[in-house]
Amino acid sequence: MNGKRVLIVDDDVDICSNIKDILDDLGYCTDVAYDGPAALRLVRCNPYDVAVLDFSMPGMDGATVHHEMIKLRPEIAAIMVTAHADGDGAQRARDGGIQQLLRKPVDLGELLPLIDQLANSPIVLVVDDDPEFCQTLSQVLRERSYRVCMAHNKEDGVSKAVGANYQVALIDLSLCNGATDGCEVLRQVLQVNPSARTILITGYRDEADQVLDGLRANGLADVCYKPLDLGVLIDMIDRHH
Repeated sequence: MNGKRVLIVDDDVDICSNIKDILDDLGYCTDVAYDGPAALRLVRCNPYDVAVLDFSMPGMDGATVHHEMIKLRPEIAAIMVTAHADGDGAQRARDGGIQQLLRKPVDLGELLPLIDQLANSPIVLVVDDDPEFCQTLSQVLRERSYRVCMAHNKEDGVSKAVGANYQVALIDLSLCNGATDGCEVLRQVLQVNPSARTILITGYRDEADQVLDGLRANGLADVCYKPLDLGVLIDMIDRHH
């Protein structure tokens, strides 16, 4: 078994059954939901790697399900299936961070490699108290086929650092006006996931200089100073390969 978890969300029972049977045979752990609320209940309880979402469902459409889903688990990669790949709903899905959009009827020869690719795509842990920056970076990273897990304060950052299976961690040094709150998150990352590539971001060179030597000695890979050059930051993240 490959151990990757996939959630299939479609109001068509036969489609769900067919995709589930194939993925089960390939070693995935799969669950099925026939509507948005059922999907969100499953997401609250299970750390899925990929969700396959039908766009046109009664009540809550696929784009809305995805929007609510990533509030709960932002690291889930998503594939949207729609009969109208050029419509407004499809554009809304793209704008919301859907990684891939497929046209109905689904070509399994196209769907299965996409699931494999996304299930194995790297996860970036972003810990920063600036929601606008997090949203911008998340959009850019998703477009580059990363999955993104976000936290906005020290406590949530420490929790995510311990619990998430990420390959890159990007941490703001001064979370919520604490001069070096990010250090505690970073130390947790370096302790529980020493193979992760760690990047510290800060606008406070003086405070950073006081702690950088110790952090580098423990495995800190890079520092990116504010105001951020997004291109430089993306290059740092890409070096995890």
